[in-house]
Amino acid sequence: MSAPRLWLVRHARPEVAPGLCYGRLDVAANVRHSRESARLLAQALPPRLAALHHSPLQRCELLAQDLLALRADLASKAEPRITEMDFGQWEGRAWNDIARADIDAWTTRFGHHAPGGGEPLAAMLTRVSAALDEAAAQAHAGGGDVVWITHAGVARCVHWLLTHGAARMPLSHEWPQSAPGYGAWTTVLLPLKGRPQAAPARG
Repeated sequence: MSAPRLWLVRHARPEVAPGLCYGRLDVAANVRHSRESARLLAQALPPRLAALHHSPLQRCELLAQDLLALRADLASKAEPRITEMDFGQWEGRAWNDIARADIDAWTTRFGHHAPGGGEPLAAMLTRVSAALDEAAAQAHAGGGDVVWITHAGVARCVHWLLTHGAARMPLSHEWPQSAPGYGAWTTVLLPLKGRPQAAPARG
């Protein structure tokens, strides 16, 4: 029997201007794209899941609702630990309008500096790591996959945790760049012992 998987599903395309900084900012997603993403996801998911969680932000909640409309056998629970990073005072501003010195201060102390006075990466990694451990426990207790409807930043945190664990903070140039596209997903194997291992991208 193969190990259960964690599905990292990214929300549909947000209704924001290009180049805007949005993390914890609760922006809406494109309704049509969310429905289409849900249709593809509903077809791809296995018939039985151990758990389904979504970020409380509306762009993820919408995709969860669209999925449940197609899969009445499922139920989703909001999970604050898989919310995107909080960029503080940078939220809603164009990246090009943020002072170069402020960006440099963040990249110099990438793990511990709070961008815009928001959330340090170390704090985000801690909460995602705890959620990841719980997902592994849920998967093995329930005998099925776990699904997160979440954000690019959370997917990158998972990638870092799989590779390096929670003890070492990344330097800015080490931070993973790859993440699922809007409305797409990747999967991670959830073995019973040890950290999860990356699985091929899907979606």
